Amino acid sequence: MTHLTADRRERHQPLLPADHLRTALDLAEAGVPVLPLRVGKVPYGNCRACAKNACGGRPNMKTPGPCTCPAPCHAWAAATTDLRTINSGAWSQAWRDAAAVAYHPGGAGLTVVDLDHPAAIAWAVQTLPRTQTVATTRGQHWIYRGTMRSVNGVRDGVDIKSAMSYARWLGPGTGISATLPDAARALAVKEPSTAGTARQAIAVPAPAGGAECPHRMPAYLNRGIAMAEQRITEARSAIHTTVYRTFVAVLSAHGRCGCLTEAHITRLFAAAQARGETPRHCTDAWTNARTRLGL
Repeated sequence: MTHLTADRRERHQPLLPADHLRTALDLAEAGVPVLPLRVGKVPYGNCRACAKNACGGRPNMKTPGPCTCPAPCHAWAAATTDLRTINSGAWSQAWRDAAAVAYHPGGAGLTVVDLDHPAAIAWAVQTLPRTQTVATTRGQHWIYRGTMRSVNGVRDGVDIKSAMSYARWLGPGTGISATLPDAARALAVKEPSTAGTARQAIAVPAPAGGAECPHRMPAYLNRGIAMAEQRITEARSAIHTTVYRTFVAVLSAHGRCGCLTEAHITRLFAAAQARGETPRHCTDAWTNARTRLGL
């Protein structure tokens, strides 16, 4: 993605619809997770159960819905480098009808600073180091090596697309990608809270009535996490599904009171990865579980 050879650059000039699948396969082979987009920059679902947003994803399927498929199958979470999935029957019609190819920047280890108008570009020229630059309909994509949280509207005409987001593939552009600068990371940093509370891995509403949550009892919470770890560890098949359903169960019990810490989530992810899950699959499953529960 960041260092395409000259022959690849020639092959990724503006596309006709018939070229989308070939482009997607080229990008996947280069390690860039891809997905097809409909008119309006909206993703397709790549399993029949979730076609036309049947599983209840967020508007226009831009956020994964609470489906129970073995793996995330729509929105940014559907982006994949698996050639079998890209060539699958579930996506075959999508590629024929696709208006564009999209990719998951965070999955490729990249961050896209999306500049929507000339004033935003002028700001970037004064603020950020020059990097790989791709022309868009209204402005430019500045592509950096490194990942961060995706945030829209960090300033007028500037969006950040990296983790849990997708961007249109508009060709390799010009230049060589630079390392993601601190100035870009700072755009997504909110002012620290003055409440003095410890940073938590998930932000959820406090329990009604302000009573002390019983989950804060260390023995209660630790037992729940240990049981979840055991369920994942002892699974002999359908690992993807087991991890997802376990995450749903944990969040159902402990997700609304703010008791879960990064340490607890790290334990769950470690158990899943010990069974062969990738960090991306863990993140996708956790995100889908939270979405299903409305967290």
